[in-house]
Amino acid sequence: MAAKIATLHMHIHFPGSDSLKAKRRRLLPLMERLRREFNVSVAEVDLRDKWADALVCCVLVNTEIGQAQRSLQKVVDWLEKHWPDVDLIGEEIEVLP
Repeated sequence: MAAKIATLHMHIHFPGSDSLKAKRRRLLPLMERLRREFNVSVAEVDLRDKWADALVCCVLVNTEIGQAQRSLQKVVDWLEKHWPDVDLIGEEIEVLP
């Protein structure tokens, strides 16, 4: 059975962030928590020079497409419920062929 790679791109806004340093103080703990909670690889992939926004990508590998999509949807749900000091502007889950 072939492994499937699933990605989750999230556009996250940090209200009140007035510098890159302030954004990093909030973003880095969030990314570390996602790694621990969901066993995903996480990186800031765009908007690195924006003070209050980040494009974060989570990646995981699974043999079942449906399970991969459900796992990444749990990341989105968790972020919205347990990290209230950020705004999730948008998200997209994609399974690579």
